[in-house]
Amino acid sequence: MPDAATSPGTLPELLRRNTAAHGGKPAVIGDDATVSHAGLDDDSRALAARLVAAGLTKSSRVALLAPNGTQWAVTAAAVMRIGATLVPLSTLLRPPELRAALVTAAVTDLILTPGYRARDYRAELDEAAPGVLASTRAGERHQTLPFLRHVWPIDDLPAPAVADDLVEALESAVRPADDLAILFTSGSRGAPKGVIHTHGNALRAAAASLEVRRLGPRDRLYIPMPLFWTGGFSMGLMSVLVAGATLLTESGSDPDATLDLLEKHQVTLFRGWPDQAARIAARPRFATAELSSLRRGSLPAVMGDRDRPAPGARGNLMGMTESFGPYCGYRLDQDMPPAKHGSCGQPLPGVEIRITDPDTGQPVEPGTDGEIRLRGPNLMRGLCGRVRDDTFDADGFYPTGDLGALDADGFLWLRGRLDDMFKVKGATVYPAEVESALAAVDGVRQAYVTRVPVADGADAVGAVVVSARPAAEIAVDVAGRLSSFKVPTRWLILASVDDVPRTPTGKVAPSDLRDLLLSAGQSPSSAG
Repeated sequence: MPDAATSPGTLPELLRRNTAAHGGKPAVIGDDATVSHAGLDDDSRALAARLVAAGLTKSSRVALLAPNGTQWAVTAAAVMRIGATLVPLSTLLRPPELRAALVTAAVTDLILTPGYRARDYRAELDEAAPGVLASTRAGERHQTLPFLRHVWPIDDLPAPAVADDLVEALESAVRPADDLAILFTSGSRGAPKGVIHTHGNALRAAAASLEVRRLGPRDRLYIPMPLFWTGGFSMGLMSVLVAGATLLTESGSDPDATLDLLEKHQVTLFRGWPDQAARIAARPRFATAELSSLRRGSLPAVMGDRDRPAPGARGNLMGMTESFGPYCGYRLDQDMPPAKHGSCGQPLPGVEIRITDPDTGQPVEPGTDGEIRLRGPNLMRGLCGRVRDDTFDADGFYPTGDLGALDADGFLWLRGRLDDMFKVKGATVYPAEVESALAAVDGVRQAYVTRVPVADGADAVGAVVVSARPAAEIAVDVAGRLSSFKVPTRWLILASVDDVPRTPTGKVAPSDLRDLLLSAGQSPSSAG
């Protein structure tokens, strides 16, 4: 397997290497199309020539708003291979969120699918910045999005192309230190945070995780995460390119369709969300599906009786957008030593972990809880709009906001978060962001949001709202302002602000909100 020391320094180098070594092998298999490694190289080079003719340069920041598939992969590769910076955008974004992302990343060019799952993205873009489509068509700058020059439907990209030697000249000018992509994750106060990764750090990080993830050139990896999230982009697309493997991806989420895909292409590794694996394993036809190609290292739910580790025996890969995926782990096909069950494993090559006192920032002794901080060549270059001193500490470590302990053997034990962030099906939710959206809904006097534990150890978004309106109405209104996974699914409507639980100092404690929601909260429909 490639390692951090031997991985190619830039994406164009990687594409050329894969054409030579794995040319005819599928690189990406989607719902209804397949592209080989050589095809990905050829198709993305041809598209790059058209994008260059339309004005894209090494300084361009190009947003891509489209569902998973081979077209996404080809378009992304075309952007990155000429030194432009890819900005993957979530298909879940609502107009205010879309505008915020485009502003934060100073996007110069936007490539989008016209519609997806009853969404009209051109109409929503014009809602986010009224008149922007007319402005870009006329070659004018828009006041709300002054950096944006072009908006192209993904099925109608520029047709004229520059000569191949110009594309090759641009590719040869790409350096490992050049920006590859800006990936979005929520900020500490809920604002979108653009994480900047270079060609060098991203490819090193992807290479460093291959050993623990047991991903090699013979593998066909299925991963359900969207390509616009770190899980799909770094742990999916970029990882299979570094490994010379094959990625199976799909734009839908139907368990039977997924089973058909896995069976048809004889997937060898199934990674991603445990709850999705459990849903697939619960399907009636799962018992007769031909999935003997699955190897150890896949999620246990789909392995059946072949590989059922004890709880906590396998390492919990620890990662984040800022580290371009996992920064800590243990071989996923092996149990950890019994004394280490429940840990996240050990730091991966290219990452140094320091545990610090949350108040002083000073390192603590092994085994002591503190904030997890990261340093090393695999980490991000920085954050959009933030200077280095506001991102890294004086020693070059990035404060993650996670709490953990590093024992004497170098195993990391996760304790939780310094702030109140939580995950819903792998996606980050910040209560402050949801509270802000609720506060903008007519009739809402106050709103408080927290995580609520549900079945199988997962979390849901819970909201305690002071309003005369029913929860069902508020849920509909706020759904137009937030991505679907951020919309509360557990509600409690209070008549008066005096009914909100508070501590003796007047603060609203998340634990008290959680207890209230667990005892009296309801779904939007039943809450009326």
